[in-house]
Amino acid sequence: MIGIFDSGVGGLTVMKEIIKVLPEYDYLYLGDTARVPYGNRSREVVMKFSEEAIEWMFKRGAKLVIVACNTASAFALRHLQDKYLVERGVKDKKILGVIRPTVEAVIKMKFDRAGVVGTRGTINSKAYDKEFEKLGHNIKICSAACPLLVPLIEENWYKKPEAIMILKKYLKDLKDCNVKALILGCTHYPLMMKDFKRIMGKRVKIVSSAEETAKSLVDYLKRHPEIEKLLKKGKKREFCVTDSPDSFRCFAEHLMGKINKVEHVEL
Repeated sequence: MIGIFDSGVGGLTVMKEIIKVLPEYDYLYLGDTARVPYGNRSREVVMKFSEEAIEWMFKRGAKLVIVACNTASAFALRHLQDKYLVERGVKDKKILGVIRPTVEAVIKMKFDRAGVVGTRGTINSKAYDKEFEKLGHNIKICSAACPLLVPLIEENWYKKPEAIMILKKYLKDLKDCNVKALILGCTHYPLMMKDFKRIMGKRVKIVSSAEETAKSLVDYLKRHPEIEKLLKKGKKREFCVTDSPDSFRCFAEHLMGKINKVEHVEL
């Protein structure tokens, strides 16, 4: 099955986009809701939490895990790939992130200036800047940390006027920077897509890491049939969280439709 791991509900935006293009596979979602948000935590703590999540998902039967949290992708992805795959010589499992697919998509758009919004951890790590450099693309990056957005979204406050006011304040400098594209460097943020578009205006292309990760996964499975053949195709959907299943289910059903069961788990 395909595993999707996030600190909370944000990874559901990734899961939804992936299911749109790859509906036939079994999916396992893990939201570490007892410890959300990750964005204000240290690299060491995020790495520890991410290790626990990956270990649990592999034991549960996932063969391919998407780290659908930008902060975890920024702080822990390479470490997770080295520890669980390279060092152990594992060939039948894979761990992928959300940053590279998003950067590759922006490069194809050929903009010379882009903005990135994300948690404090993601922005301070300069993970997007480094990925552009790694891929040899010379682009001016303007970044803005938006630490209050994830808690507002997790508490289902993101449609309230106060949340919109906060978002406008976060985006002011990016508007002044005259960016051509804005990367939503947190998978929670697509839930406020309409607000991002309205505030930034029609001339700015809003790029969702959720959408780009889904597109990239389709291509990845075509290029790696040895992994694709390991994935069960029963359209099974499992949802697991580390805190209250009821509050997660109430939120998730607005995005995913009817959910039969949300399981509480310990990592």
